[in-house]
Amino acid sequence: MENKLKCSKEHLLFLRKQKIKSISIWLSRFGILIFFLFFWEIAVKFNWADGFLISSPCRIIKTLVTLYSSGQLLSNVWYTVAETISGFILGTFFGIVFAILIWWHDSLSKILDPYLVILNAIPKVAFGPIIIAWAGAGIKSIMVMSMLMSVVISTINMLSSFKKTEKEKVFLMKTFKAGKFQILCKLIFPSNIHNIITVLKINVGMSLIGVITGEFLVSNKGIGYFIIYGSQVFKLDLVMAGIFILSILAFLMYFGISKILPFEG
Repeated sequence: MENKLKCSKEHLLFLRKQKIKSISIWLSRFGILIFFLFFWEIAVKFNWADGFLISSPCRIIKTLVTLYSSGQLLSNVWYTVAETISGFILGTFFGIVFAILIWWHDSLSKILDPYLVILNAIPKVAFGPIIIAWAGAGIKSIMVMSMLMSVVISTINMLSSFKKTEKEKVFLMKTFKAGKFQILCKLIFPSNIHNIITVLKINVGMSLIGVITGEFLVSNKGIGYFIIYGSQVFKLDLVMAGIFILSILAFLMYFGISKILPFEG
């Protein structure tokens, strides 16, 4: 009974230390952010830096309040979020499907491997004019750009994970006359759940990058439009406000995926 009580106290002490450590990490993160914003505001106020070029936290807040008051903020944020979610879903789905198809056929994997590397290396913005010609100068081309950003990297990462599944287990299942579909469902997918979740987390950011790139090229709405318009008319407060909104969106989307799918393997 004493041993159980002792173990219980040690376990409670361990949990308390972990909680304190977690709180200290969050406080450190928050402290760094506050210090950065405070130093930024002071640097502009005392002319250590050019406020026209880098704006300031107070000016960004004023810009956001103005956008909100005019009704432009929420509608444009929602426009970007909706495009990002659509591109994220499509890119992830097709990336996993392509990875399964290539894994299924060993010869296809060897044939397509260099092409996947090349596609991953090419800046996706280079496909912008072609996408616009195919899909038109509208929301379709933005969604295609977003999907393109994530589908290639999804395919490469998932295919690499599938191939790294323990060969002894695959051989054992083949010994018991398991087919490809059984191996995929009962071994490959369960063994790579954590890799799939990692790909989802990566794709959130990649999809958002694709949407902003698309909005730079063709859109007259969204956060990307705010940024490109602000740069064209030298309203750099608007540019910095757009970047601030993107930072918040990226954090919230990543945090949302982490909470919905918290497992790391």
